[in-house]
Amino acid sequence: MLYHYTDFVAFDGILHNAELRLNNILNMNDAAEMRLFMNGICKAVVDKLLNTGKTIIGYQTDAFFQKELAKEFRYSAYAACFSRYRDDAAQWERYGHLGQGVCIGFHEDLLQKLLGGAISLQQVYYQEDMENHQLVEEFYDAIMQASSLEACTSTLQGLMKEAWVQSAAFKHPSFSSESELRLVASPFISNEFAIEPRFHISKDRIKKYYPLNLNKMCEKAGLHLTDLVGEIIIGPTSTQSLPILQDYLEDCGLDILTDKISHSKCPLRKPVS
Repeated sequence: MLYHYTDFVAFDGILHNAELRLNNILNMNDAAEMRLFMNGICKAVVDKLLNTGKTIIGYQTDAFFQKELAKEFRYSAYAACFSRYRDDAAQWERYGHLGQGVCIGFHEDLLQKLLGGAISLQQVYYQEDMENHQLVEEFYDAIMQASSLEACTSTLQGLMKEAWVQSAAFKHPSFSSESELRLVASPFISNEFAIEPRFHISKDRIKKYYPLNLNKMCEKAGLHLTDLVGEIIIGPTSTQSLPILQDYLEDCGLDILTDKISHSKCPLRKPVS
């Protein structure tokens, strides 16, 4: 089971509107998202060139990388986040509206059936040192086999694109306790990415996101939205009434889920008002 901790507004969007929002990974709670991996890969390639005496090409490569890294918004990946941990205090505090929200448990095997193309379910790796990553060797070999950096620019840009895709699955080791998986969309890897972005306007900013139509995806896979949901957990500090939540699900036509609701047993302290 994969657990998605959230607030009741997003819960309504997922179950009532059958829409799962994929948000920009660059704007998530780890300030080094994607950049940690990209900076690590680029540094490892440049260091390998310099350490093998390729000083001039090393500095040229570094300049190339800096120019490419500045294009990060073009290569933003979008994701919805899940954890393998059920009823977890850290997850409630960080993602479940300080425990006042709700957690939806999804069947991982059924969720996988909905995916493909530019959308995938990725295990998150908590790693800071990229020195031994295979992409470092691929970058190095491409540079060494070319007559000049200009001669292999298109190859390097292709490798950068692959690196951006992989970067969505890496986070700083200090987040390792989350045991996270991500449903990731990388719109830039395919000209045929059919989902149009939308924009959420709040009082302080505008955010871009990609909406997944769960009903349409389930229908294509021969499933129903209720098949995906294994359980619903009301947050440990939530004041949500169980009977009202059951009435809400019935009103949404999701009667089958009313028996899958439970209250969190996590003894998280209620926030001080």
